Amino acid sequence: MQDKLKFPECSDDKIRIVDFSERHLTERYVSWLNDPEVVRYSEQRHHHHTLTTCLNYFNSQRNSPNFFLAIELKDDDNLHIGNMGVEIDKYNNKADVSILIGEKNIWGTGVATRAWGLALNALTLELGYRLVTAGTMEMNIPMINLMIRCGMTIDAILPKRFILDSKQIGLVSASYYPVNVIETI
Repeated sequence: MQDKLKFPECSDDKIRIVDFSERHLTERYVSWLNDPEVVRYSEQRHHHHTLTTCLNYFNSQRNSPNFFLAIELKDDDNLHIGNMGVEIDKYNNKADVSILIGEKNIWGTGVATRAWGLALNALTLELGYRLVTAGTMEMNIPMINLMIRCGMTIDAILPKRFILDSKQIGLVSASYYPVNVIETI
């Protein structure tokens, strides 16, 4: 594998985004992944997680071109409150982003939007990706609103991509092009 790019640590006055490390592998973190409410719209809902399965995933991400990131609250001794995953497609100079806020008492406070915006800036302005994509289930209105608030464009709703509660659910696909990208043919 080529040298892996380092994700730049980024922060604002409330949060910071750092590389996920072994110190983030805690029972509290595992409990998020096993909480049906937290993972309702995530593919993690299909799995039972343990410290061992989380360590295996951490190691797989560490040995890939992808970024596995932790979101921490700055004013609470850098409390780990969520994660972001970034899948890298180096051939198309593209990144696909996902987010999970595990601490439910943080929901609705704007932290996810802050983290998303910081990640978009880091990926496009600092790391130079020409395109950032994301997707979610069409009923995940908070995530759709987050993507729109951060300047993403909804490209399509692809029907029947997921099954949730015995119903077929569409995938909302979104893209973000940094302003300084000039299209060439």
